[in-house]
Amino acid sequence: MSFFKNRTVLGVLCIVLSLLICFAVTPLFNAGISQKTSIVRVMKDIKSGDQITKDMVQTVEVGGYNLPENVLKNKDSVIGKYAASDLSVGDYILNSKITDTPAADNTYLYNLNGEKQAISVTVKNLANGLSGKLISGDIVSVIAPDYKKQGATVIPPELQYVQVIGVTASTGYDTDKENGEDKSSDQSTDKEKSLPSTVTLLATPEQCKILAELESDGKLHLSLVYRGGKENAAKFIAAQDKVLAGLYPSATDKTAEEKSNSSAAAASGEGGR
Repeated sequence: MSFFKNRTVLGVLCIVLSLLICFAVTPLFNAGISQKTSIVRVMKDIKSGDQITKDMVQTVEVGGYNLPENVLKNKDSVIGKYAASDLSVGDYILNSKITDTPAADNTYLYNLNGEKQAISVTVKNLANGLSGKLISGDIVSVIAPDYKKQGATVIPPELQYVQVIGVTASTGYDTDKENGEDKSSDQSTDKEKSLPSTVTLLATPEQCKILAELESDGKLHLSLVYRGGKENAAKFIAAQDKVLAGLYPSATDKTAEEKSNSSAAAASGEGGR
């Protein structure tokens, strides 16, 4: 203990310790701070739900000290994913900020298989769209006033049963989704007060053409036919598909019918001889 009471010895120890910190510990600490690592950074503003493309992000080198553990470092692991929240220019992309699935508001657009298409029609006023009460999954009839300029108000046979897959306000937000999923009270209030501006329908190419014509004329009205389980809704769509098959035989069916008629005519000709 007397050894540590010697002021000279203590002074020497302090000097040695200071030199050790200056020339050994500090350089190691600085090296850790200055060590570079590649991370993915946002180049363009990305809205929640947007699919991330290669022109939206870039790989840059930054100091590796104090970076979040879940920061993404590979550009390929980001491209093609969907933003789970708004991202601004210069933001680092964290694993928690992206998702493999599209935002709930847009999910129905990613379920198209090529057989049918999504088409939106404008709700000119509150009455035209069931007073804003339509929701995804509803089966509606499309009523056409003065159809084809003939003065009659009809439900075209092609549009007796059509499925609603989205109801959207003028803000671009779907109004038929439940409020309260990670949204602020202000956003929820705004959405509750928003009135539908368009209704998106799931339709065949033939139905889309008629809907586009009615949209162009600015004359259509939607009436609710059914709201309920998917199984019963599918029955209405199946009935509509049957009508469409009768109205618009496929090219294959036409070819088969032509061949059948040709064979019958040939057989009749041979019999006449």
